[in-house]
Amino acid sequence: MAALTFPQASSDKRALEEGEACTPRFDANGLVTAVVTDAADGMLLMVAHMNAEALALTIETGIAHYWSRSRNALWKKGESSGNFQHVVEMRTDCDQDAIWLRVNVTGHDATCHTGRRSCFYRTVGQQNGVATLSADGSAPLFNAEDTYRKK
Repeated sequence: MAALTFPQASSDKRALEEGEACTPRFDANGLVTAVVTDAADGMLLMVAHMNAEALALTIETGIAHYWSRSRNALWKKGESSGNFQHVVEMRTDCDQDAIWLRVNVTGHDATCHTGRRSCFYRTVGQQNGVATLSADGSAPLFNAEDTYRKK
């Protein structure tokens, strides 16, 4: 089977916004932003990035793949933790520079490397003119230290 490829984006704005060609607009680093929500309840789970290979693998396999900027490597979500993201639906925004994945998470139903369901487990506030973070009370669903221990 040939690897999935993406056609060149049209310079025609109408074709980009209304056409049927999937022509992701990757940034200068070759990445597109991916927003990930739970397919059942809509909870925001994470925001990540995909390069063309990660996007193609996600479409081909139905399992979310990303590009890790910190590791500079392709990353199959759940490969280490067992918390795979099974894509229920994938959408793109109007100008094809962002991807939205609706997923079902297997394993512990956790997405964050801290063991929590969502990477968004802190609220932003302020105190005396200084930005602060407060935990939302969500507890880890698995022991991240044991799961990601270097072998």
